Amino acid sequence: MQTKHLPCEAERLSLDRISTLPQPVLETILRLLPTEDAARTSILSREWRYKWTKIPNLMFFVSKRKIKKKQRYVSKRASNIEGAKKNSDTRFKLYHDLHEVMLQRQIPIQELTLSMGSDWHSSWYNLPISVFSMHNLTELNLSYFELDHPPILSVFGSLRILYLWNVSIPAQTLLHLLSNCPSLKSFGLLLAQDFDDKCTTNELFKCLPAIEHLTTWRHLSQWLVLDAVPQELPTSLIHLKELCFEEICFLQGYGLTFLLILVKCSPNLEKIKLEIDWDVSGYKKYSVVWKEYSDVWLEHLSELEIEGFNNLKPEMEFVKFILVRSPKLKKVSIQSVVDRNQESEMLKTLLQAPRVSPVVITVK
Repeated sequence: MQTKHLPCEAERLSLDRISTLPQPVLETILRLLPTEDAARTSILSREWRYKWTKIPNLMFFVSKRKIKKKQRYVSKRASNIEGAKKNSDTRFKLYHDLHEVMLQRQIPIQELTLSMGSDWHSSWYNLPISVFSMHNLTELNLSYFELDHPPILSVFGSLRILYLWNVSIPAQTLLHLLSNCPSLKSFGLLLAQDFDDKCTTNELFKCLPAIEHLTTWRHLSQWLVLDAVPQELPTSLIHLKELCFEEICFLQGYGLTFLLILVKCSPNLEKIKLEIDWDVSGYKKYSVVWKEYSDVWLEHLSELEIEGFNNLKPEMEFVKFILVRSPKLKKVSIQSVVDRNQESEMLKTLLQAPRVSPVVITVK
């Protein structure tokens, strides 16, 4: 009778190729996983038990969690009390899991991503107060949360990247949070709802003294109170290199005015990326006086990218404005939403427009 051959230790190791990878590679793999999935690797072997506790980032995506359908969606017939209970249960689970993970950490948390997911767009959740104790954070990404904590807690001295997607936050709380992030280099903001309290453009810019990458949405331009165009450039945006403006509205000029103020206050811009939106409901009319921006000179701008170009007058005027004020502009990429005949005429107009650099213009 032939006995079954049991694999020796060397053979078992040869089958486990992942464990033999260099430690930096293993850490990279774990960092790319949501925290719950990374924690599950602890059951693979004794060697893997604590590996996940030594990665510097946490990622929680509630919409991807294994929550029963009844818990994720409240029936139309369900009462408000039942809906509130479901939301409370979900919030408690997030707080509990975050607390448990923090207790097992062996190194400080540097990167944190918390998202309630698009399934939760009808409501916001209070951000766990424990987040404000993570003073070693260098990157923070939050989605579908309400931030209205006491200002004294909002201190992130090492934070370099902050993205707030669909957040509910009062203006003064936002200003206090930003003013306590002196190392912030990259900032993105999408507001989920408006508050009665607002802030001015200068108040916002003063809280971003070292910002290099800024991503904003049209809702911010509606929420802010526009100051008079500053005669002198505020020092707050001299480091800005990349500006991304999502869903900007050109038709009534409000978004264009805000965009021009940003450009005027950012002499060292290297790239501008715009996504144009047609929806102008709820926007006040603001006329643009181009002479107020006649002193703009973008010495370092090399790329302009526009999506959703409608070939409307204010859009074309903005592109021409950039062409004659950007001596190092190399590439203008425009994704239009007009028919081919209009597209040909549009390209012809752009190619004949004055410019101060041998820029390549592409329309698609």
